[in-house]
Amino acid sequence: MSKEPRRHEGEQPPQEQTEPLEAASIEQIQEMARAGELEVPSGAEDIVEALKAALAERDDLMNRFKTLAADFQNYQRRAAINEREARQGATAGVVQSVLPVMDHFDLALGQDLTRATAEQIACGVRLIRAELMRVLEGYGVSLIEPKPGESFNPGEQQAMMQQPSTEIEPGHVVTVLGVGYRLGERVIRPAKVAVAAPCAEG
Repeated sequence: MSKEPRRHEGEQPPQEQTEPLEAASIEQIQEMARAGELEVPSGAEDIVEALKAALAERDDLMNRFKTLAADFQNYQRRAAINEREARQGATAGVVQSVLPVMDHFDLALGQDLTRATAEQIACGVRLIRAELMRVLEGYGVSLIEPKPGESFNPGEQQAMMQQPSTEIEPGHVVTVLGVGYRLGERVIRPAKVAVAAPCAEG
């Protein structure tokens, strides 16, 4: 007859040792919860239900994110195509507007130079230039043409040199060396001018 070992007062009886549960990954637990294969301990039903709801919400949000990401990539692709087509269309419009001017150049170059006078050639060049300027004006281009005696404007003019003058005040335009061009309100090339030099002292 075996005797139980004597226990001191207050000492708890030894408990049966259980084998540790096999560790499962979070992914495995999630899959088990989705499939309803997760063994629910007594009293933990609410926790498991909350876990299932959270996993379902996460999956829904992930699917929405993937859809939005795909839609955004498609939007970027379409925007790039539209931008390229718009740029090509704008360029084609400019080229088509300039083609008649090129035709006039071809006609001018094709005439018999032995029978044309210098004045006729110069007149033809002036007409072609005027037509080209009309094309540019159709796209919002305007000339910057300062007049001698005007105050120098660094926003629209570029001083190429100083020139002595007894008739023009110092710092004012003496000669226009090249006209400038403006696109809308933006100066795309300033007019090139010579300005009156300061008066010599003494």
